[in-house]
Amino acid sequence: MLTFYYNGAPNPLKVALFLEESGLQYRGIPVDTKLGEQHTAEYRKINPNGKVPALEDGDTTLFDSNAILLYLGEKTGQFMPRADKDRGALLSWLMFVASGVGPYSGQCVHFRHFAPEKLAYPQKRYDFEARRHWQIIDDRLAEGEFMLGDAYTIVDMSVWGWATRIPFMLGDTAMEAWPNLGRLMDWIGARPATERALTIGERHRFKQEFDEPAMRNLYPQIFAEDPA
Repeated sequence: MLTFYYNGAPNPLKVALFLEESGLQYRGIPVDTKLGEQHTAEYRKINPNGKVPALEDGDTTLFDSNAILLYLGEKTGQFMPRADKDRGALLSWLMFVASGVGPYSGQCVHFRHFAPEKLAYPQKRYDFEARRHWQIIDDRLAEGEFMLGDAYTIVDMSVWGWATRIPFMLGDTAMEAWPNLGRLMDWIGARPATERALTIGERHRFKQEFDEPAMRNLYPQIFAEDPA
């Protein structure tokens, strides 16, 4: 049985969606990042980067949500391109989400909501880059029903994970700028597997308070001394 290390953040949600869509049996292990459980020596053996999600499949251990999606897709043959010719597009768009959409969206959220200093430049930069990346996604979806045309794949799941945060990231009306992305979100959102995936944040009583200990565990650089 698979062991899935998770919390309710966008990247674990992507993996939860695949697990629920595929029907794979798994054991969920919550990792409360506000309590610092991602920094324990035991968990660092699973994910040296101290992030969620992570996955164990027998002797195979994986971290990074997009790596996990690709592994599970190849393992099961589910939610992968229907033609070999589409593999290049699969890898390109999956890595685009991993290297662009996720990081810029995450930084946009951080500097808008959690940075201890409200600085105009990083807010402007990451707002701009998040919107630019989402526009590229929307333009792609204007060409077909899904990111890879007519097939629902792990790329759509990867997009969905971060797109669920767009209202918090960019404002309640931000999605109106991207009707094609909104269409995909409505389609995925109506699926029973999606409803089950969204419950992962409710399966464990995660710490809710954003107090100083939580900030130290999530953003230790805030409290680190400047190098001499």
